[in-house]
Amino acid sequence: MRLTQQTNYAVRALMYCAVNPDKPSRVADIAASFDMSETHLFKIMKVLVDADLIKTIRGRNGGVMLAKPADTITVGEVVRAAEESFLLAECFDSGRKDCPLIMSCGFNGLLHEALEAFMEVLDMKSIADLSEDRFGMRELLKIDTPAAVVANA
Repeated sequence: MRLTQQTNYAVRALMYCAVNPDKPSRVADIAASFDMSETHLFKIMKVLVDADLIKTIRGRNGGVMLAKPADTITVGEVVRAAEESFLLAECFDSGRKDCPLIMSCGFNGLLHEALEAFMEVLDMKSIADLSEDRFGMRELLKIDTPAAVVANA
């Protein structure tokens, strides 16, 4: 299984917001921190807004913030929102009928089972779990560290 770049960026953007919960994060800052295209990140932000994972704050001091607590957003939820397809093989596509084994193939069932197990593991971890080292991540992402965060570290 290989996840798309969109999913990778979506998880990273949510982690950025998770370690910067006190104020909106600017898309330009997130893009610069991960050396990704701002235009591409804006497209990903739309996906995350549509999935109710982030919210946008308009205005001069606006940006994006998590729409709910980081410990309630599972990695599986992000992957489901960001991935367009989970076709592990051509026979996953119900419209394809070119394989003579389609109705009695054990491979298709095995792949479904593997995908379910994969998603089950991703559902066991939250964005907060991935962002546990909040202070270290803020430093690596070059996010200004407020005094309150330093005092609590």
